[in-house]
Amino acid sequence: MAALIAENFRFLSLFFKSKDVMIFNGLVALGTVGSEELFSVVAFNCPCSPARNYIYGLAAIGVPALALFLIGVIWNNHTWNLVAECHKRGTKNFSAAATFLLFGSIMGRAAVAPVTWSVISLLRGEAYICALSEFVRPSSLDKFPADYGADVLARFPCKDVPANLTKFRDEVTRRLRYESQLFGWLLIGIVAVLVFLTKCLKHCCSPLSYRQEAYWAQYRSNEAKLFRRTAEVHSRILAAKNVKQFFGFVALDKEEKELVQEFPVDGVQPSPQWNAITGVYIYRENKGFPLYSRLHKWAKGVEGNGPSPEGHEMLFLAS
Repeated sequence: MAALIAENFRFLSLFFKSKDVMIFNGLVALGTVGSEELFSVVAFNCPCSPARNYIYGLAAIGVPALALFLIGVIWNNHTWNLVAECHKRGTKNFSAAATFLLFGSIMGRAAVAPVTWSVISLLRGEAYICALSEFVRPSSLDKFPADYGADVLARFPCKDVPANLTKFRDEVTRRLRYESQLFGWLLIGIVAVLVFLTKCLKHCCSPLSYRQEAYWAQYRSNEAKLFRRTAEVHSRILAAKNVKQFFGFVALDKEEKELVQEFPVDGVQPSPQWNAITGVYIYRENKGFPLYSRLHKWAKGVEGNGPSPEGHEMLFLAS
């Protein structure tokens, strides 16, 4: 138990430090595996009752998967960029392909954790056995006593059965575990094929070279990192300035005093500037020169969000 809890804390620590998409997805999957193991140890408890087993088994797989999917959507920056885009500018500037790509990016990233949860649940087989044990046809079991029905089959996951039914319980458990694990492996195969086809389609449809795509991803990462760091310093200095104006002084530590002296802040950015750099951004070029982000576009003084006769839209989102 302690090992499982420590594994999840290590996952959370790495989760917030990771910037690389592949590492991010790997950590999400690893954290989901640890969470599923913890859930199985402390929370999963089949009711072993007709009608309740099916609902409980499906809920044990589906409800956590749904919750993880919604969390993934909420934590995806593209989600809130899309919300800002719809609120400020609408989606009229995006083609159908670009809109599909955006939703695919959000759904695909959010699906990592729920798919991992579903796969691990199916490979373990406990929830599947709990859900479907009562639906096994007694006639499919050789020499199964005729006076027993679904109420006894529903108790098989809890091993609370008469002694003369022990071998039937083992057979039912083995059969259902086989089905559950088969579905789990099939799900892994389907997801692997979809990921492979998506990666191939992404690179085939991209007008950029592999090196420029890598540069674009590096630029976006560095821009986001520098923007967050600068925004934190800017807000701290502005807050210090306003507090000093109210009280007549401000209590700063040595580091903050150095920041105030080194970076004087005279004002704040107006809302139109914030709106200009907020929202969905799909790669575009202007007169042959790449624009790697909304901030880059704003800095170059390019107006509008739609493709122009002098530029083109690339149906590709930065990771």
